[in-house]
Amino acid sequence: MSTARPDDFFVCDIFDAAPKGDLGSMEHPMFSLSTRPDKTIRHYTRGDTTVTVTPSVRGRATIHDKDILIYCISQLMAALNAGRAIARTLTLTAHDLLMATQRDTGGDSYTRLRDGFERLAGTRITTNIVTGDLETTTGFGLIESWEIVRKSRGGRMVSVRVTLSDWLFRAVQAKSVLTLSRDYFTLRKPLERRIYELARKHCGQQRTWRASVATLHEKAGSDAPLRVFRAALRRMITADGLPDYTMEEEAGDLIRFTRRGMPAEQAGVTLKPQTLDAARALAPGWDVYALESEWRAFWVASGRPALRSADAAYLGWLKGRLAR
Repeated sequence: MSTARPDDFFVCDIFDAAPKGDLGSMEHPMFSLSTRPDKTIRHYTRGDTTVTVTPSVRGRATIHDKDILIYCISQLMAALNAGRAIARTLTLTAHDLLMATQRDTGGDSYTRLRDGFERLAGTRITTNIVTGDLETTTGFGLIESWEIVRKSRGGRMVSVRVTLSDWLFRAVQAKSVLTLSRDYFTLRKPLERRIYELARKHCGQQRTWRASVATLHEKAGSDAPLRVFRAALRRMITADGLPDYTMEEEAGDLIRFTRRGMPAEQAGVTLKPQTLDAARALAPGWDVYALESEWRAFWVASGRPALRSADAAYLGWLKGRLAR
């Protein structure tokens, strides 16, 4: 039986919180792309960063299991931006989690959700990735623990309490996160989700980002041979179903990602990180990236007037937007 006091945990009660992913796991391949239990220990090194992922007997946490973490991070960030206190232990409603991540809410979904909690708790990460300006080589589970707080009469989980790793919680406190498209959850193929994460992480405010197929293969953490991986990317290019980005193959075995709805004229209009921090202070709880996109569309519709300071123009527009 849990002995936690009410002020020891955070209650997930924010409707329609914008999906958020942590930068560390978006950059580095921590989650399995396999649909079968993956019990292989993985080692990944890029630059000065090392990551070792050790699965449990149930297998490594999958990229679909990551939906649980995205939901938790989204709730915490929405609360943080609204000036609310947060905690590493969260109490959530299983049905709300399934709805927010666009999953079916039938009986089997709760069983799969429980399996996801088990894999997240059992998968161990050893890494020196910096979170919150603190670099340590540490080992941790993707979640520290979880428990079913309340069951339905039929034994199905209703309320769940989950404790995030200290590493992940520090990332939230440092706001080392990025907003994801809500359509991310409609991507059913694991590789599509992983490629979207990489595009979202590396495009940033740029209009385009290029990467070699070999680099994408490494960053994605794919076990497929390079030729099979390349063929999968070509199918993605043809399907053109990636949220926010289009993909195009270029000479030299390169893939180019281009932000949808961002004309070339906008590519040079960038906002400083402190401007986005100011926007968060002005509009607590709002998705500042969505507001930025709305402002960019307004600027284009206005005929793209010359901007002495894009940052001042954005914040001025935002104040007017909030006053309406």
